[in-house]
Amino acid sequence: MGVKLIKIAVVYFLLGIAFGLYMSMSHQFDLATVHVHLNLLGWMSLSIAGILYILFPQLTETTAAKTHFWLHNLGLPVMMISIALAILNVSDVFFPIATIAGAVTVIGIFCFGYNVLRNLRATR
Repeated sequence: MGVKLIKIAVVYFLLGIAFGLYMSMSHQFDLATVHVHLNLLGWMSLSIAGILYILFPQLTETTAAKTHFWLHNLGLPVMMISIALAILNVSDVFFPIATIAGAVTVIGIFCFGYNVLRNLRATR
């Protein structure tokens, strides 16, 4: 699970950096929130979780780890797309969708936090 999270994190990193470059080149910064969330919740959070899951493999054996993996990876892309569409005024329906997807992502992250706080033990 750790390696999968790191690979997914790298995809978010590439997207976030490319998105930032596009904004810089176009001088359009309306979607800066999406750029920041791609880098923080995608790249940083998932890579740190992946590293912890590799360093402490007992963490991956829990239901909380599996719940974190799926909720984070389902909620985050829906949230990012919905925030972008809401900011671009495509439809007001994307604001509540972004909020719901954000809540799904947060629940996943709380599962990760619970897992680490409850199950992290020194391996040596």
